[in-house]
Amino acid sequence: MATLTHDVDVSPEIRELLEKYENYLRGQRSLSDNTVRVYLTDLASFDRYINESGQDLTDMNRRMARSYLAWLATEARETRHPYSGRKQKEGYARVSIVRKLTALRSFYRFLVQQGMFKHCPVPSGRSLQVKVEKPLPSFIGKQETVRLLEAPDEDDLYGMRDRAILEVLYSCGVRLAEIEGMDLPDVNFDQRQILVEGKGSKERWVLFGQPTANVLLKYLEETRPQLLDGPTEALFLNRYGQRLSRRSIEKLVKGYAARAGLRDGVHTHTLRHTFASHMLEGDADLRVIQELLGHSSPTTTQIYTHITKQEARAAYLNFHPRAQSD
Repeated sequence: MATLTHDVDVSPEIRELLEKYENYLRGQRSLSDNTVRVYLTDLASFDRYINESGQDLTDMNRRMARSYLAWLATEARETRHPYSGRKQKEGYARVSIVRKLTALRSFYRFLVQQGMFKHCPVPSGRSLQVKVEKPLPSFIGKQETVRLLEAPDEDDLYGMRDRAILEVLYSCGVRLAEIEGMDLPDVNFDQRQILVEGKGSKERWVLFGQPTANVLLKYLEETRPQLLDGPTEALFLNRYGQRLSRRSIEKLVKGYAARAGLRDGVHTHTLRHTFASHMLEGDADLRVIQELLGHSSPTTTQIYTHITKQEARAAYLNFHPRAQSD
């Protein structure tokens, strides 16, 4: 199988190490192709930094880490001025810098395993005083959700398929990679549940209600046979009878959001956030939501409680007669 490292622009000096690192990420950490690609791309930034600064992998220490972060924040990216079209350099956002630091620390921990270092020389983000405010997840209201789900034309071949995709995204709260990877045997209509493969190849069952079951059955009985072109177990098919890609799913969600008159920025993960927020609004236990979302830590799920508190405050200030001063 071709390695993803070959698609990354890095110097020959580091390429061989990155190929071994890619095998480590796949074999020992069981990361998905998409996650591996992000790690490798982030390390390509570090490769550019050491080449520009005239340093070496073995020079890593606290001072070099600080210098790398400063480089990322000021001149790491080459862009074009929106008006003049001239090339210019600008820094990455703080959240991207933190992600790149995480990738760098992971890489050096791998180099420790390779015997190149006695311990990881990359300090933690906390010790380097790199802090990022996590934005609250964006979600849509219940009426907006209904408009989105009803946006596809069910009399159209692809509209029926797209309605089923939107139903599964919202009803099950699944990630983009999870819905892309769904196969026919994964769907259990008797129990109204779907087996999905989440991060780290961890499997879990997600649930769906009768409305989603009705739409899925109609898609499987009427639409999928017309799209099918050769044997495949993929649940959602493209016009060529093959598995529908993530890019296509992202594109159709964005298109139907626009058709439904929703704000810009609604994407597949918005429906996952919406699923969690609506569950919490319905007084679902946070641990149940954690299990359905496939979060390994309850801390990740707790961010949705902040959304509910924020919405409650907004509703109080808007509607309670004693909330506003005269």
